[in-house]
Amino acid sequence: MKSGIRKIIFWLHLICGIAAGVVILIMSVTGVLLMYERQMLESADVPKVSVSAEKGLSIEQLLEKAQANAPSGASLTGLTLSSDTTIPATAAYGREASAYLDPATGLKIAPGPPRLRKFFRTVTELHRYIAFSGDSRSTGKAITGAANLVFLFLVVSGFYLWFPRKWSWANLRPVMWFRGKLSGRARDWNWHNVLGFWSCIPLFFIVVTGSLISYPWATSLLYRLTGNEAPPAPTQSGPPPSRSNAPSAAPDFDGLNAVWAKAEELSPGWESISLRIPAAKEAVFTVMAGHRGRPDLRSTLTLDPKTAVVLSTERFDDFNSGRKLRTWGRWVHTGEAGGVVGQTIAGVVSAAAAVLVWTGFSLTIRRIARKVKGAKDPQ
Repeated sequence: MKSGIRKIIFWLHLICGIAAGVVILIMSVTGVLLMYERQMLESADVPKVSVSAEKGLSIEQLLEKAQANAPSGASLTGLTLSSDTTIPATAAYGREASAYLDPATGLKIAPGPPRLRKFFRTVTELHRYIAFSGDSRSTGKAITGAANLVFLFLVVSGFYLWFPRKWSWANLRPVMWFRGKLSGRARDWNWHNVLGFWSCIPLFFIVVTGSLISYPWATSLLYRLTGNEAPPAPTQSGPPPSRSNAPSAAPDFDGLNAVWAKAEELSPGWESISLRIPAAKEAVFTVMAGHRGRPDLRSTLTLDPKTAVVLSTERFDDFNSGRKLRTWGRWVHTGEAGGVVGQTIAGVVSAAAAVLVWTGFSLTIRRIARKVKGAKDPQ
């Protein structure tokens, strides 16, 4: 009975690997390339500014400078300041445009060469949509999402198939560590088992969190499993509203010096503070006490823009268990939740996944060749 179940799972594992292997290979290789994206962009793209001995601009003055630097037809939508005075302020103009400003002078600073950012953007598009663009992105996303689910089955079934029929060191050693002087099928089998064993746990979390990103139903299931009500699904009652190229009325920044100071006072140990614009009715601040991969160190403050009275606060500890896990999911997927160590683990197991695809294809081709030749397969 066990032998029959094992055989069924083996063939399902093989067939699923053939069906989704190419897409999984693409996602794995691009995952390796994206391993240190944040650090590389920060190093090459974000310029440094000299620390001025004189007092810099006030927040209101800096916001005025940021608005003056807005691209034609755009308005300022956000400003981010870092506690590190050598890091420039970032002004956002909608989702697409942004600019770096010297926080002491408000002067615009040219970013680094755009080639690296363009490279990572291309790799990200390949990772998420396998290079589909425009209206075809939904098709690409559907393909990568389905391949991710297949990959989840491959990880779980592969771990089941890895288990030796008899537990002894003689049986465990060939599937737990690399053996030298092997070639052909024996080498591929050894590599497939060893890499699958050592990478299966981190790959499991990477693939599961990938499903949370790809499918709303996966997020809803997570909420239900944790005993929480799932958030309402986004709805579209019609086509998105048209965007006018005409600039909107200039925002009013009066009083934001005191409001920003209050946000800093309420956020000891902050590393970056972002203000959402416009802030006429309420000033919404996003405060980070760590890098972006630590959602537990992120909070949102909403203040009255005229009186600086706190209207509301939202911290990670205020989330229910379902939302906490879902928030962590994005950063577990990239490994950023564990900092550089986590990113390295995610990148290494992504490389291992690429080798798993290659050895899996190789073993399959060799198996088919043996069947064609009429040789008896010992599997």
